[in-house]
Amino acid sequence: MRTIAEINEKIASGKANVFTADEFKQAIRDGNPPSFDEVDVVTCGTCGIMSGTAAIFNVVVAEGGVFKRAKSITLNGVPANVGPCPNEWLGSVDLILHGTSKDPNNPQYGGGFLLNDIVSGKEITLKVETIDGDIIESTTTLEEMGKAQIIGSRMAFKNYTAFLNPSNEAVSSIFCGIPLEGNYEGLTFSGCGDLNPLQNNPNIQPGTSILLNGAKGFVLSNGTKSTPEKPNLMLTGDLKDMDVGYLGGFKTGEGAEVFDTVAIPIPVLNEEIYNNLLITNDKIPLTVADIKGRHLPITETTYALWDNTEARPRINSTKCSKCDTCSVEDICPTNAFKDKRLDITKCFGCGLCVHYCKKSSCKMETGSIDIDNHNVPIICRQSDRLRANKLANKLKKMILNEEFKI
Repeated sequence: MRTIAEINEKIASGKANVFTADEFKQAIRDGNPPSFDEVDVVTCGTCGIMSGTAAIFNVVVAEGGVFKRAKSITLNGVPANVGPCPNEWLGSVDLILHGTSKDPNNPQYGGGFLLNDIVSGKEITLKVETIDGDIIESTTTLEEMGKAQIIGSRMAFKNYTAFLNPSNEAVSSIFCGIPLEGNYEGLTFSGCGDLNPLQNNPNIQPGTSILLNGAKGFVLSNGTKSTPEKPNLMLTGDLKDMDVGYLGGFKTGEGAEVFDTVAIPIPVLNEEIYNNLLITNDKIPLTVADIKGRHLPITETTYALWDNTEARPRINSTKCSKCDTCSVEDICPTNAFKDKRLDITKCFGCGLCVHYCKKSSCKMETGSIDIDNHNVPIICRQSDRLRANKLANKLKKMILNEEFKI
C-alpha cells in the first residue's frame, strides 16, 4: 500500500518513477514490465469523438440597456441554448453550446469545429434574437469572453463498440466518417484500448485532477449511463487554457461531431491498481455490432486491432492525379486535406483517405479482421492514439516538473 502523500513526496524529491501508459505497455510487450515497487504513477490518455461535450459561455453582445433578454443565439451559425441566467438588460448572454450542435445551413460545421475556432483565437460571429423579435449581430473572441468552460457529460469511455454493415445498402451513422458501405466492405471502431484511463483503472474517483484538451481540469462524477462494466466520466476544464491541437470537429455520416483528448494520472497505490495496469490490447474485448444498432452484436474481437498499425498516413505526391474533385478532401473528417495537401496537425489518423483515394496516393496500415468468411478492412478509426499518447506525455512531464499535483 502507498498513499497519495507518499507519492507526491517522492515526486518532490525527484525519486518518483512515472511512466506513460504507452511506455508501460511496451515494457510488458518486451517481457520486462516494471514491478509494483518500480512504478509510482502511470499517465493514461484517450482521444476520440465525445458527443457528451458541452461548453458554457458568457458573451457580450451589446451595451447594457440595448435589449432586455435573448431568446436565441448562434455562434458562426451554430445554435446554442440561452441561459439559464437571463442577464436582463445587461447586454450579455449566458449560453450552453452542445458539441453536437450543427449549423442548419452547413451540417458539416458544428460545435466541435466551432470550439476549435474559438480556442484558435478566431473572431466568432454572434447573432441574437431578442424576446422582442429584434436581431442583434456582433463578434467576440475567446479573450473577450467572460467565461468559457467545457463540461463533458459522458467522456473517456472504458471501451466502446466496433461496427460493420452486413446489409446490401450503405448506412449513414455517427459511427463512421461517411455512410458505411454494405456487404462487409469495412469496419469502423472507437476507443484507445490499453492507453485508456478507465481501462487501466475503472475506479477513477470524483475530484481526480486531469488534463482535458491540454488544460488542467478534474473529474466531476461518473458520466451519464455509466455502469461498472462500461464506465465513463463527467469531466470539466477551462476552455481558455486548452490547446487547439487536442479538440475539434469530426465529420460523420450524420454531420459534424466533436472530439476531445483526456489524460489522467493513475497513482499506483496498491497491488490491485498495479494488476489492472498490466492489461494489454489483446486482452481487452471489443464487440463488433451491426451499424444499424448496438443491440445487434455480430462477433467479438479485441483492441489488438490497434497493434502493428500506423498512426498517420504517408502521402505519395507522385501518385496524385490532381483530380478535379478530390475524394479525399471531400471525406476527410477533420478537413486535414486541402488543396491536395495534408495538414498533419489536423490529421486524426482515421484511415478513410487510405481506402477512398481513387489513385491510392495515401498509404497507412490500418489492419483488418476476419468475420463470417470475409476479410474486413478497418476503414475508419474514430479515436486517435497519437493524440492520446501525446497528452499523456505532457502530463508525465508536468508531474515530474511539479506543475501538476497528483
